[in-house]
Amino acid sequence: MKKIVAALLATVMAASLFAGCGNKNAAVNITKAEDLEGKKIGVQAGTTGETYVTESVKDAKVQSFKSGMDAALDLKNGAIDAIVLDELPAKAIVEQNPDLTILDCDLATEEYAIAVKKGNTELLEKINATIQRIKTDGTYESMANAFMPADGEIKIPEHKATEGDTVIKMGTNAAFPPFEYVEGSEVVGFDITMSEEIAADMGAKLQVEDMNFDSLLSALSSDVIDFAAAGMSITEERLKSVDFSEPYYSSKQVIILKK
Repeated sequence: MKKIVAALLATVMAASLFAGCGNKNAAVNITKAEDLEGKKIGVQAGTTGETYVTESVKDAKVQSFKSGMDAALDLKNGAIDAIVLDELPAKAIVEQNPDLTILDCDLATEEYAIAVKKGNTELLEKINATIQRIKTDGTYESMANAFMPADGEIKIPEHKATEGDTVIKMGTNAAFPPFEYVEGSEVVGFDITMSEEIAADMGAKLQVEDMNFDSLLSALSSDVIDFAAAGMSITEERLKSVDFSEPYYSSKQVIILKK
């Protein structure tokens, strides 16, 4: 009898061990920023989140994705332990994925600005003039209320007509709601509406070019686009190759986890 009981116990213990080793969905103990150390962390390529994790999280196993939503799919599947992303896009992802949650930690803060080719002071002055105008005449507040409402119900403003003999090309990465994303067949968002204001003030026709985030700076340098508005933060590294407008939005990084 003792031999039978011992054999049964051994079988149960072995089964438990194998179950534990194969459980990819086991809870990851992350309750603060320091807990990211040594973890598999998803980021969007070319963003502040990628820079923060690479430079500030010890022994992090960084996996870069084209979009935060792509990273969310891997998080849900247990392929990564967490995501570090800008606050507003993170909220949009969690809203669409109730099995995910946001851990609001004191990570990197950043200021978004519009990038232009190095030395293009004429365009930069026009962009700054529009940013100053919309902040003064109430347009900026209306845009913020439309795309970042307290109740979470985004109300996309009507497109502002942009006309003229000159075409101005705005580069973006439409995977960053509420700043730029695809709604139906259109690219919409806070940055798109702001770019329409810039083009209208210039008497030019706006053309939106959607591309990978990490391609935007090279597109500016090679004159593929005239300016980039993509929730892009000002960094010392980026200032080496482009010039930035005055900041138009302040954001922070948060951690997305599986519940």
